[in-house]
Amino acid sequence: MAYIIIPPTYHSPAQVSAQLRTHGYAVLDPQGTATWLGCTLAELQALAGDWQDLPPDTFLRDGGRYRFRRHASFIVQGDQVQLQPHRAHWQPLDYNALHGGMQRWFAPMQDATVQSPVWQRLVARLAQLSQSLFAAEEPGQPCYVEAHQFRIDTATGIGRPTPEGAHRDGVDLVAVFLVGRQGVKGGETRVFEAHAPQGLRFTLEQPWSLMLLDDARMVHETTPIQPAVPEQPGQRDTLVVTCRRGSFLQAPVDEAASRRE
Repeated sequence: MAYIIIPPTYHSPAQVSAQLRTHGYAVLDPQGTATWLGCTLAELQALAGDWQDLPPDTFLRDGGRYRFRRHASFIVQGDQVQLQPHRAHWQPLDYNALHGGMQRWFAPMQDATVQSPVWQRLVARLAQLSQSLFAAEEPGQPCYVEAHQFRIDTATGIGRPTPEGAHRDGVDLVAVFLVGRQGVKGGETRVFEAHAPQGLRFTLEQPWSLMLLDDARMVHETTPIQPAVPEQPGQRDTLVVTCRRGSFLQAPVDEAASRRE
């Protein structure tokens, strides 16, 4: 059976806020991503080297060995991006039925990356968008940002970008950057309204294309990937950044205390 790729409908960088308010999602092509962030495409492409050195994700409950990952957390106020002490990534079971309730200590992102001007600009721009959409009535309040560098590979046959299935993340804004894909088929993005039957599907193929989601309104998933050519493994690299008001998602105090005992 032929493998069908449905390209996304891209939106104008000038219409990102309006598109998110009206439809709950927006998709930018690579040049649109750079324009919206206020940087060059070459600056974004220079970040891609990080994905060659991601440690294995050792918390996969499906027993897979297909995911590699780094993680970092930031607090943003205005243009000020402050890297936080390395911390566990935590989600409740309500949002992640497979990996919820676990304090997952992933490897930290590289210092050179999080200190680079393009990275600082990227995080600040996403936080500003999130604040304008979801916290406009609370100017000056901090935005809590988590960043995840992912590589999903097909060395063992099938790689699952979202092994938890269709989900929300428990945040305000979700940004998914496609950093690159090579030698794979699949990896179709599926986005659905959380409280309505409408949805859409498309495949991000162009490096540094970007999908933005209103997390309260939209459920999302990415289908598994397979080698495009049998016995020739490939990979799909993404950067996922989430923004949230109030605080990071974190384990209840009693749960966190019990895990330290």
